[in-house]
Amino acid sequence: MSTPNLVEIATANRVKPRRLPGVDGVWVAIGADAVVFAILFGSFMQARLKDPALFEASRHTLNMNFGGIDTLILLTSSWSVALAVQAMKRDQIDREPRLLLGGAVTGLMFVASKSIEYFEKFAHGITPGTNPFFMWYFTLTGIHLIHVVVGTSMLTYLWIRSRRGTYDHLHKAVPESVASYWHLVDLLWVVLFPLLYLMKAV
Repeated sequence: MSTPNLVEIATANRVKPRRLPGVDGVWVAIGADAVVFAILFGSFMQARLKDPALFEASRHTLNMNFGGIDTLILLTSSWSVALAVQAMKRDQIDREPRLLLGGAVTGLMFVASKSIEYFEKFAHGITPGTNPFFMWYFTLTGIHLIHVVVGTSMLTYLWIRSRRGTYDHLHKAVPESVASYWHLVDLLWVVLFPLLYLMKAV
């Protein structure tokens, strides 16, 4: 029996370099998106410092139940999408469509919930022009809602493709990229919810 040489031992023990999930370019876009939202969050905080009483009074008109439900919906959606990516890595082809569908459906539930909340505000005569707080409320949640619609559309596309057995451990770059974007959408709402609904201005 031959003894393995040092090169063979080193090759066997070599640790594969860690990589970011998905395509590198997606992370550039995610980073840029996060920076834009950070600037918006900072601008909102500055505006709140100028008139804390108005912002606090306006905050109390928000429906906390909607905010909490929206948070639960997005957390559930991210969990489902994460499980879908995990199933791809394990070549569990039969589980992928169900989990991706769960992510897309909960995304639609968020859109429906936010639409009802907007309708409730408009029905009471509250619009972006009501005061600075609501200008920021509709701006921040509106931009985020657009992200949710885009993400839900991409999850629906993945669901359709996964039903054909398109994705497995060798073909997971696109699902990983979409999942990374979706987790950003979730993270942004986790910041938005307390920023708009919970944090006291005075």
